[in-house]
Amino acid sequence: MELRDIEIFLTLAEELHFGRTAERLHVSVAAVSKAIKKQERSIGTELFARNSRAVMLTPAGHRLHDDLRPVYQGLHEILGRARSAARKKTDVLRLGMLSTNTTELHPLFDSFTVRQPTCEIQLRYVSFSDPFGPLRAGETDVLLAWLPVEERDLTVGPIVATEPPVLAVSAGHRLAERPWACYEDLGDEIVMGGANPGYWREALVPTRTPSGRPIRIGPIVSSGEEMLPILAAGEAVSPVYGHSTRYYARPDLAHVPIRDAPPLRWALIWSTASENDLIRAFAQAARDVGQLTF
Repeated sequence: MELRDIEIFLTLAEELHFGRTAERLHVSVAAVSKAIKKQERSIGTELFARNSRAVMLTPAGHRLHDDLRPVYQGLHEILGRARSAARKKTDVLRLGMLSTNTTELHPLFDSFTVRQPTCEIQLRYVSFSDPFGPLRAGETDVLLAWLPVEERDLTVGPIVATEPPVLAVSAGHRLAERPWACYEDLGDEIVMGGANPGYWREALVPTRTPSGRPIRIGPIVSSGEEMLPILAAGEAVSPVYGHSTRYYARPDLAHVPIRDAPPLRWALIWSTASENDLIRAFAQAARDVGQLTF
């Protein structure tokens, strides 16, 4: 298996959808299908069970995924260190991101680079189903997450940005043409779940309306990309961060301001036991830049 084939296999194992895998890797669906069939012929068994409704890993696929993932991550880290060395970058700070709005963080990155010119910032996608896991596993050094974060082993650093949440709905939804929505409206809707832990999710996606009505939790997702087809189909709605209006703008979606939602506060989070000079310098760069507006 070539490195690109491994990347296709691991991405499909995560997405379980040929179209999303192709979009994420910037290849055609046919290229994804061809690579998987090539791997299955080489190994001699099916890695994915597929039908018209779903794509699932077979037992052999699960074993291959569990074996390949740490190897693939190790290769990427080795190549990353080689590239850093070529650019005379001797240190690395891995920043966990729940979203993709890296452009708006350039003032922070630039400030940090002035302080630490030999350090490279590497971005890592973090699922909101387990936002703190990569920090605890040593896979990321710092996480940018909304508050509150109330974990005994984690340090809450400076606030980087604030922004208002919005309600994401299908373009044909009854709320799509409204100038605003409120949390009470969610009592009549099915809302997506998946963010953990519960207290952290509640800051963005409550389980009860202000009057106490329960909010029905529907599909469970772990990323913004997983949410898009569910939202577009009108299967569920969801409060999302405000910058989604720019980074996830689609003709089949609408983003409605939530009138009574408090602003989301995005802060730097890190493992207290793993704090080092680079993390402290990154936090100081955030303080120097001041709060951004997403």
